[in-house]
Amino acid sequence: MPMLDRRTLVATTLALAATAAVSPAFAQATVGQPAPAFTATDTSGKTVSLADFKGRHVVLEWVNPGCPYVVKHYGSGNMQGTQREATAKGVVWLSVNSTANDSRDYRAPADMAGWMQQQKAAATATLMDADGKVGRAFGARTTPHLYVIDPAGKLVYAGAIDSKPSSSAADIATATNHVKVALAESLAGKPVSTPVTRPYGCSVKYSSM
Repeated sequence: MPMLDRRTLVATTLALAATAAVSPAFAQATVGQPAPAFTATDTSGKTVSLADFKGRHVVLEWVNPGCPYVVKHYGSGNMQGTQREATAKGVVWLSVNSTANDSRDYRAPADMAGWMQQQKAAATATLMDADGKVGRAFGARTTPHLYVIDPAGKLVYAGAIDSKPSSSAADIATATNHVKVALAESLAGKPVSTPVTRPYGCSVKYSSM
């Protein structure tokens, strides 16, 4: 087989594998396009809609306390620090738990709220998405998986929190925090220089459909 054909075959195989890894039930929100509208209930039972925050930057963060990668960023204070820096600038931060209620990682709303409080999280709200509707609408695949939405409702960033895809907190100090960079650029009215990165972490424990 000629080298060019072999490379083409490999690239095609990898592309098909990547496509197959994402369930067809996922809408796959697209950077540069309007973010999917959603309504969910937070840990206190309050209904929260993306439309509530029109005209403001919004960050969505997928979270599962049972995931070592989540523990990396919360145990080190990195996630909370990123949350505080964002909300201090008027950004809305919504943590989303899409863990199905039949998963061993599932936490009831009060338990999830208690964990966030224990972690001294600075999220605006923590949303319960046990049926996975919000997660599937965005195509969230990992915990953590982060998205930045601009005041016009357009998705401007999707991917990892940072550039070091490991579960070691020691890597945080030398990593580029993609969310901080994306927010700084968008808040300054500039296009996000790296709008898409590969998310890393544990798979989201979705309910079976």
